[in-house]
Amino acid sequence: MPRSTLAVAALLTALSASAAEPPLALVGVNVVPMDRERVVAGQTVLVKDGRIARVGPVKEVPVPEGATRVDAAGKYLMPGLAEMHAHLPGGQAPEALVERVLALFAINGVTTIRGMLGHPRHLPLRARLEKGELLGPRLVTSGPSLNGNSVKSPEEGVRAVAEQKAAGYDFLKIHPGLSLASFDAIAAEAGRQGIRFAGHVPTEVGVLRALEARYATIDHADGYLEAMLKEGAPVDAKQPTFFGLGLVEHLDEGKLQALVRKTVAAGVWVVPTQHLMELFTGPETGEELAKRPEVATVPAPIVENWKKQRTAFLSDPELNPERARRFLAVRRRLLRALHDGGAGLLLGSDAIQVFSVPGFSIPEELASLVRCGLTPYQAYVTGTRNVARFLGEEKDAGTVEEGKRADLLLLDRNPLQDVGNVKSPAGVVLRGRWLPRTELERRLAELKRSAAEPPPPPPTAPPA
Repeated sequence: MPRSTLAVAALLTALSASAAEPPLALVGVNVVPMDRERVVAGQTVLVKDGRIARVGPVKEVPVPEGATRVDAAGKYLMPGLAEMHAHLPGGQAPEALVERVLALFAINGVTTIRGMLGHPRHLPLRARLEKGELLGPRLVTSGPSLNGNSVKSPEEGVRAVAEQKAAGYDFLKIHPGLSLASFDAIAAEAGRQGIRFAGHVPTEVGVLRALEARYATIDHADGYLEAMLKEGAPVDAKQPTFFGLGLVEHLDEGKLQALVRKTVAAGVWVVPTQHLMELFTGPETGEELAKRPEVATVPAPIVENWKKQRTAFLSDPELNPERARRFLAVRRRLLRALHDGGAGLLLGSDAIQVFSVPGFSIPEELASLVRCGLTPYQAYVTGTRNVARFLGEEKDAGTVEEGKRADLLLLDRNPLQDVGNVKSPAGVVLRGRWLPRTELERRLAELKRSAAEPPPPPPTAPPA
């Protein structure tokens, strides 16, 4: 059997249903519950049937007979993290690639993802993940993109909303190119159908209308820089530009606080994907980025395509070092102001994207938020408690508490001291299933080996 087939077989190894798992006891662990900024030392966390059954001092929580006992003394336990702007392969992508992406998230302690470019194949995938039939995080999925090509009239927009609601998607995904009339029809029908919409802010819509329409999330902080353009500026806010990059010399930051207040009043959440902005506007070439260790987990043909895309982006005359510096600086001020003003931020990195590798990109996004001025604890809130609030699951997720889902991340060092400490987990608990470091490393090594293999030849056509 070729190694690529073995890799697929390894990825297809089913997770047992949570109820079939023996109880799990993490003994002596320092718990970072995320209800507030604190560490509770010397605890035993008992997991049964996919839920946290007990949390308490070691002497007070007995380990049941037959339980999987993990000596976690000196380690730290926190909730699993979320990726709220993920991209799962769709269309004709091989099933093995989809499973690779899911596995990479899980290996890195990402236990919930929101797919933001949906495809019909994601609906049965969501169910399989929920049943524990695949190694991967819980999946919340948007529908196929609503954009200027897929929706050319208000009538088409109304029809698309009804179809996606009936299909069972969790969200609608808004993409560029929608006319204002089509967007307004989509927003009205989404309200009638009871399905939320999220994503980009089309140029004709603008962030003020997006806030008025109460997007569920504005992703990439799209449209905010355009809304800060100076009156009488010699550039047009509707000109094509990379999230406002070409406008940064002409902004009026005096408009910032009014935008923050409108965002808070509308109850609209923001998914910054700030690391992606740093990655795209940075100086590294595709060849340099390809040397990052995590890129070795991505199949070589995809990496080669990323290199080409990187070369094309770097050749864009809109990009220069000084403009990139100003772009990132104003975005950092924007995101800090949104956070401090009470707007909800959600953790997301846009993986899988050009050199944004699933799972590995989440610690990088956390570091980007810290560079915006958030503390490590505040950064983690965007990927734990805030996600539970946003999804209406505060009773089920977001903190390490009795009764909540057992999606957990075990770490060697205190994550509150440095967001880099969430890298290379000592273990992951996924729907109650314990994945120790040895298992995570084994799966990661297999992914690296299979990524380096040449792709299989295309099937030959049958004789005429």
